[in-house]
Amino acid sequence: MMTMISVRVDEELRRRMREHPSVNWSDYIRESIEERIRDEEMRAAAEAMDRLAEKTSGDWSGADEVRRWRDRRGD
Repeated sequence: MMTMISVRVDEELRRRMREHPSVNWSDYIRESIEERIRDEEMRAAAEAMDRLAEKTSGDWSGADEVRRWRDRRGD
């Protein structure tokens, strides 16, 4: 199910949109919103990773940690 939202544009922009009847403006706006949400989610994830990285001493290495665990198992 889709929910409807409204977007207001001025008359000049609406006139210019009408000059491009081949563009499905609803799809374009929907895709733009989805892209922006993905960008914001990636930005938030990167910030969370940065906060986690700040908590380490700077000497920690993920590759070294994996090697330590593998060595413990005898792999």
